[in-house]
Amino acid sequence: MASFIFFITKTTRIKPTTRPLTTTLHSYFYSSLRHQTPPPPPSLQPPPEPKKVAFNVTAHGVCWEDPYHWMSNTHDPDLVNYLKHENDYSEAFMSDTHKLQSSLFSEMVRRLPHQISTPPERWGPWLYYQCIPEKKEYPMLCRKLAVENTNWVQSMISYAKRGFSNEEILLDWNEIAQEHGYVHVGTCRISPDHRFLAYTIDTTGEEQFLLQVKDLQTGTVIPTFRVEGVVSVAWAQDSCTLFYTLCDQSQRPYRVQYTTMGSNPVSNVIAYTEEDSRFCVDITNTKDGKFITVNSNSRTSSEEVDANNPKDGLRKVHDRVSDVQFFLEHHRGFFYILTNLRVGDENGSLDGNYYLARCRVEDVQSANWEKVIVPAKGTRIQDMDVFYEHLVLYLNKEDSPMICSFKMPIQSNNEKEMEIDDLDPWRFPMPENSCSVNPGSNHDFMNSVYRVVLSSPVMPDIVVDYNMSTRTFSIVHQEDVLGISSKPHQSEAHEWINISNSYFCERKEVMSHDGTIVPLTILYSHKAHKMCQSPGIVHGYGSYGEVLEKSWSAERLSLLDRGWVVAFADVRGGAGSDPSWHKNGSGLHKLNSINDFISCGKYLINEGYVHKDQLGAVGHSAGGLLVAAAINMHPNLFKAAILKVPFLDICNTLLDPSLPLTVLDYEEFGNPQIKSHFDSIMKYSPYDNINSGTCYPAMLLTASFYDSRVGVWEAAKYVSRIREQTCSSCSGSVILKTNMSGGHFGEGGRTGQCEELAYEYAFLMKVMGQLDASERDF
Repeated sequence: MASFIFFITKTTRIKPTTRPLTTTLHSYFYSSLRHQTPPPPPSLQPPPEPKKVAFNVTAHGVCWEDPYHWMSNTHDPDLVNYLKHENDYSEAFMSDTHKLQSSLFSEMVRRLPHQISTPPERWGPWLYYQCIPEKKEYPMLCRKLAVENTNWVQSMISYAKRGFSNEEILLDWNEIAQEHGYVHVGTCRISPDHRFLAYTIDTTGEEQFLLQVKDLQTGTVIPTFRVEGVVSVAWAQDSCTLFYTLCDQSQRPYRVQYTTMGSNPVSNVIAYTEEDSRFCVDITNTKDGKFITVNSNSRTSSEEVDANNPKDGLRKVHDRVSDVQFFLEHHRGFFYILTNLRVGDENGSLDGNYYLARCRVEDVQSANWEKVIVPAKGTRIQDMDVFYEHLVLYLNKEDSPMICSFKMPIQSNNEKEMEIDDLDPWRFPMPENSCSVNPGSNHDFMNSVYRVVLSSPVMPDIVVDYNMSTRTFSIVHQEDVLGISSKPHQSEAHEWINISNSYFCERKEVMSHDGTIVPLTILYSHKAHKMCQSPGIVHGYGSYGEVLEKSWSAERLSLLDRGWVVAFADVRGGAGSDPSWHKNGSGLHKLNSINDFISCGKYLINEGYVHKDQLGAVGHSAGGLLVAAAINMHPNLFKAAILKVPFLDICNTLLDPSLPLTVLDYEEFGNPQIKSHFDSIMKYSPYDNINSGTCYPAMLLTASFYDSRVGVWEAAKYVSRIREQTCSSCSGSVILKTNMSGGHFGEGGRTGQCEELAYEYAFLMKVMGQLDASERDF
């Protein structure tokens, strides 16, 4: 069995150490007059009017009415009926866009390759990959046997005896979806001997994942082992012991258990329980497989505990300290520790940056941690990966992503702090405008080739192999967009294909209300865009220190080719150049992120990128809070908005600690049971700050009935109050579309995503007055 370590994992800004099995399929899955939308179809009936039930809420001596509180009871049949009526109203509202939706959908599907496959990635004797077969919606996890190595021959005999085929399908999402009507695969982990596949699936949308184990020698799922409510899993080196985390009633991963394959009866042993409701637990392996780490973390603090054997209890590595994070890897008797605690300082000072330290395994509890790498000014360490002969660091230098590697083991100098350039790093060559840099699986500890997936708004996803020994690289695969790009010839292995000759991607700096500079990425077509005349949308998120997704999307071309501008506002609260960017847009500082978003919207109009009456906004989940709060503060700035599973009723939700994830969100948004936090939240809470009698933009809100992250009632209550309090003619263009069977992440097959986007784009074009006569249904 592997040694067992307990330690705090990274914040959401740091990339997870839990590695995917294989490279994912990245791309598939003013005046009130300004808001007078084009007249609705003549047959459109008035929007639904839900019942109102008296209910008073009191906090800190303040009392207010919430007549739609009853909607938080999802068992109330009146809620189901109301949502169905809203779906009917949405369908009627969009009835004149059916032809446009069909046209958009056809465009998007035509750009998709007939069959999609990730490049195989070798791990041991196998080549693992994912693919979406022709006419299928979801991926399959597959493998093929690589060239046989005599060290592996005996272990393959059993496969040969049962008639080994060229390709093995390990897990087929399509079969699960066909059986249950919905599928969300949480995680897949292959055992070190490649015999077992542990995976978690959600078949309802409620994110209650079921853990199952498949014996890959027999091709059957082990019937005696099924565990509900599992989030993360990790195999020990013996390939028989499986660790996993369990959720409590609030969907907080709080306990680690382990079981042994083949034991009769099956036993589930508790290894660790996190009693503090502010902390979640996660598990993973060190890259060499010699240690299993249990990470207990909140968004602002962490601790580390070490145990050589789970039966002997846990051994703490470092006390839990507010705002301090620790991330461990192991290499030949040393722990390499990525931390923002300034190692060696008497008081353990913090400046927000991460440093790389190390210590011998036996010294991990002592203060004898040696500083190895301190980043230079303007450079930030974001993550690390360890191999037998190399160390990989993910960096951010002046807001640009970088990756570099060093030879291992590192020969450090105890007399002075070492910077990256002191270690002869190899900086991985990358194309310009690489907004998204994601690691491949990179499972093989002995490998000297590091796989990365690169992407930008004007560059289809590229899979690149970097040979850290020879310091050379090769393009393994670039996503083919039918009608747009073609694969490079073999002789062009170092050439990146982008479409920047057809589409502009600009990065601008926008001054916010307090003088802070906010990055704004702007995308538009050379040919179709018209200064001061084009419509546009701006995306925002601004929470949890998360990066705003800006990678390649072929579907987005359907907007760009029609002259639209697509912009991305990296507001405070999201990921930034240093950890303070997140802190200054969260908690008591949340208004900063909202003002940043408003400033970016104004910039697009004032600089002529978007027509003054043609700006839309898009927010997903916590990004919906950002957009809706901005609309409350400046309703005349936006012509339209799309709020997808939005977090809108923040005060009422956070006042109820029994709801899933509420306690965990106190560190991000504040705890309204504290007076200062309550006052701050009530200044921007979208549901509680709707302006009476004011013209609001047209809005499309989406919700999912079984969403466990953001309750379906959040969007329903918000729409009901919008209709009740704002201009009646404008609020008729506010529609709510609820998925009655899905969860927070939708249902998401590859053409299903095209269908969803076609609907959203058609809504934007309709309410912006962009529907051509040829595209309108009469």
